[in-house]
Amino acid sequence: MNYPYNTIVVVDDNSAILTALKICLAMDFERIVTLSSPDTLVATLAKEENVDAVLLDMNFSLGVNSGQDGLFWLRTIKKLYPNTPVILITAYADVQLAVKGLKYGAADFVTKPWDNDKLIATLHDAIDKNREVLPLEQMEQEHVQRAVEQCHGNMSRAAEMLGITRQTLYKKLKK
Repeated sequence: MNYPYNTIVVVDDNSAILTALKICLAMDFERIVTLSSPDTLVATLAKEENVDAVLLDMNFSLGVNSGQDGLFWLRTIKKLYPNTPVILITAYADVQLAVKGLKYGAADFVTKPWDNDKLIATLHDAIDKNREVLPLEQMEQEHVQRAVEQCHGNMSRAAEMLGITRQTLYKKLKK
């Protein structure tokens, strides 16, 4: 069979969810690696080849639904594998948590119970967007814009962070 995607790593502490996701994603991914705990996630990502995406639950501590576990693992993945799209999944749909996840680099956010077609479309979009090669100028422009946002509009700090002069920064922003 010819699969559109190679490997997805799914992390959720509920075995029924892992089974359901394995069935749901079977037609789209050649390999579906499931983890019931994020503890081996970094080692798994290091070992696996061609990981197209990570589907990450937000809560792993018993009785805690803050999403902090998921945010911690999201930041860890993005630090080590910045080009791997991470889609967050949670039963506790919290808009602020979703926004925080997106700020930390999540490609998207899905709530449980999910709609199979919508979940698959979300994964396709995240992976395809990640595979897209952007023109160098556009990448540079987005990077400069992010630096300015990160410095809360402080142009001197943004220029310093980027290792360029303020004048060069202004030129790059006008392109």
